[in-house]
Amino acid sequence: MNAKSAINKEIFAPHDERMLGAVQVKRRTKKKIPFLATGGQGEYLTYICLSVTNKKPAQASITKVKQFEGSTSFVRRTQWMLEQLRQVNGIDPNKDSPEFDLIFENAFDQWVASTASEKCTFFQVLHHTCQQYLTDKKPEFINCQSKIMGGNSILHSAADSVTSAVQKASQALNERGERLGRAEEKTEELKNSAQQFAETAHKLAMKHKC
Repeated sequence: MNAKSAINKEIFAPHDERMLGAVQVKRRTKKKIPFLATGGQGEYLTYICLSVTNKKPAQASITKVKQFEGSTSFVRRTQWMLEQLRQVNGIDPNKDSPEFDLIFENAFDQWVASTASEKCTFFQVLHHTCQQYLTDKKPEFINCQSKIMGGNSILHSAADSVTSAVQKASQALNERGERLGRAEEKTEELKNSAQQFAETAHKLAMKHKC
């Protein structure tokens, strides 16, 4: 079982939550934390996790989870409701970068993800979750690559393409319908003319017969 699956099973499942995504991080700027504040356990790994409750109405949150050196278990640390997230800063929109900032109502953290791709995946999940679970006060995503919000853009592009195709097909059918309508009118005119001609010819034939 990998670390993220273990975190979900150990930290979130017991509280009737499910983890949507996580990213392993380190601080860009070291905070001076007293030895006793870490429980005297020394080095540790840090994960920023995004989760949602199974109970309706669903509530999403961001949780800082740590795993101390020499331990196989995980510890839940700080947790914020997703509504408290104010800004997500991708640092550089022009290149893959593992660095990012998260700004909450009462906290500000500067992080470096284990890889740029892991950060990108986490950002995509985070952005989608904000769109899905927040009706207002959605956080601002700045300095982010377009591919991070690409999911919605791709969907919108696809929807626009489908709409355009439907409109073109509808226009073609209308034009075809108009042509068919004109053809039917012309056919009816020819039919009437033929009928009139037949009646006239019949009258002339009867006249000459007499």
